Amino acid sequence: MWAERTSHFSLSGIREMFALTKPGAINLGLGQPDFDTPAHIKEAAKEALDRGYTGYTPNKGFPELIDAIVSYYEQYGVQTGQEQIICTSGGSEALHLAFEALINPGDEVILPDPGFVAYLPLTLVAGGVPVSARVSADDNFRLQPDAVADRVTDKTKALVINSPANPTGAVQRRNEMQGFVELADDHDFYIISDEVYDKILYKGKHVSPASIDPDRVIVANSVSKTYAMTGWRLGYTIAPAAITEEMLKVHQYIQACAPSISQKAAYAALTGSQDSVRAMVEKFRARRNVVMHHLKGIAECATPEGAFYVFPRFTTSYTSLELTKKLAEAGVIVVPGSAFGQFGEGHVRISYAASHENIDRAFQIIKELVA
Repeated sequence: MWAERTSHFSLSGIREMFALTKPGAINLGLGQPDFDTPAHIKEAAKEALDRGYTGYTPNKGFPELIDAIVSYYEQYGVQTGQEQIICTSGGSEALHLAFEALINPGDEVILPDPGFVAYLPLTLVAGGVPVSARVSADDNFRLQPDAVADRVTDKTKALVINSPANPTGAVQRRNEMQGFVELADDHDFYIISDEVYDKILYKGKHVSPASIDPDRVIVANSVSKTYAMTGWRLGYTIAPAAITEEMLKVHQYIQACAPSISQKAAYAALTGSQDSVRAMVEKFRARRNVVMHHLKGIAECATPEGAFYVFPRFTTSYTSLELTKKLAEAGVIVVPGSAFGQFGEGHVRISYAASHENIDRAFQIIKELVA
């Protein structure tokens, strides 16, 4: 009675944990900043409403917003133009467009494992074949070019990279990005680079593979995480002009355009003061340090260099799903590592997009349970 493609994957394991949330539970499973959208961004949205920006926009988005994205990516050494950008309904649509424009039935897509929960379903919806490339705690969960090279075949069409990474907080180095681009050039495949956490960094500098070879890379980004705008649903793609035209065909028929008011708000976000971003990142850094202190002695955990997650391995007899259900019963929501791929088993994802007080309370419960 329904399309077979949807039978090959289930609802997000993250959402399953939210369904277990009881009144009063401490939610450390959230994948969104717990901060309000900065005031100047909200004011821009109010002004847009008052000025009547409530209709359709150009399919690709307002030209001034696209110009702002061009300028934003200059800081990463990416030279792009209006013909290479589409404004989308969140980073999720940006990823969807990339998969739909690139993947034919039977094409292989190399995915980081553990990796963000959307990559495998998006591969399957496009008719592709997901291929896991393991990321290891021994490398601080950074995907290694050698691990990718081992998975490349003559059917490989795309490699997905996520830096900073969800669920691990790993940040790829420039030499690693260079290695991925060389593999793509040598074997004629593309890189889909998920960069939605680009500004949430505690060490090093964000590297976009599009700064190395823009002809091989589709960038998916959004204002959601950086500016605490998850509900505004405004993302964008940066890609070679020919691929952008193919993605635009899909975008036109499934979305028409990104939300008009959100586009005006995103313009204010990208061109306005960045003080709120820096303040938010410093608060996340402080929380990360609190979490790492709590984990000392009770779990193995690589120190995340970006995003707002830790991915510890606890020494218990429970599977990751069993452990998260036990914690949910005790009043703490986290996400099982198995939701992020076969190599996530044994880990849990903990988000520190929560107050210091709630983090401290949650870890009192976690320590009692794992003990």
